[in-house]
Amino acid sequence: MELRQLEYFVAVTEEASFTRAAARLHVAQPGVSAQIRQLERELGQPLLDRSGRTVRLTEVGAAVLPYARAALAAVEGARLSVDELTGLLRGHVTIGTIDWIRSLDLPGMLAGFHRDHPNVEITVVQEDTARLTEGLRTGRIDLAFLSIGAEPPEGIATQVVIEQDLFAAVGRGHPLSRRSTVTLRALAEENLICLPKGTGLRAVLDEAFADAGFRPRIAFEAGEPPVLAEIAAHGLGVAVLPESAARGRPDDLHALPVVRPRLTGRIALAWRAEGPRGPAARALIARARRTPA
Repeated sequence: MELRQLEYFVAVTEEASFTRAAARLHVAQPGVSAQIRQLERELGQPLLDRSGRTVRLTEVGAAVLPYARAALAAVEGARLSVDELTGLLRGHVTIGTIDWIRSLDLPGMLAGFHRDHPNVEITVVQEDTARLTEGLRTGRIDLAFLSIGAEPPEGIATQVVIEQDLFAAVGRGHPLSRRSTVTLRALAEENLICLPKGTGLRAVLDEAFADAGFRPRIAFEAGEPPVLAEIAAHGLGVAVLPESAARGRPDDLHALPVVRPRLTGRIALAWRAEGPRGPAARALIARARRTPA
């Protein structure tokens, strides 16, 4: 029995997929399958049920899983002790981010980390908040900057780095352009241009409408605030945006804060509540938490 076999087994279990596990481990899928088949032969029992659309643990696999995790944790602890004594980190970390955080100096933070730990490989991925959160839970992503509502996602630890009020943005000819603020009730009567479901700001908006008993009219969805602003500038509805994006086009957009209730979006540094997997990830999280927004 090899540690690599246990690592592959745990990865497939957490991802419920050989393909996703292989991508997470940065190896070819046939190699993952072969190593797990070898592990099953050594144990004399199947560990995974491959008959469905997703891979599931067998009864034997469920019994083996805690021991596999404990073995990997023990090895990781030994490596961490050596790394802490020598001051030299190695490994690979993956950091995720939603793609519209303009005020975070992510490149600067990563450059500083690389100078201190040149042997750590870093991967940056851009996804929506829902996929980033799932990536944190499964271990595909070590830390992420994501948009959250009033409460952090279950199983995820967070540190808020940016807070912005939600604003409405309309073209200069829109009736709301004569106002200085807009209420949630008034927005319920407009065609709204919003970020898609799965984003933190959309969750804030949807929760506010649900609490108020209103049903929003969503006319357009797009993944990036500048696109929403462009649609609103053409008079196709009211874009709901973070303040910085709403005020970014003073010539052709009128921005007004949403009041009664005031709505606030938050950007947070996030990681698994139970802790990151390796010393390199722990070091990057510690640096990110010390880095001002």
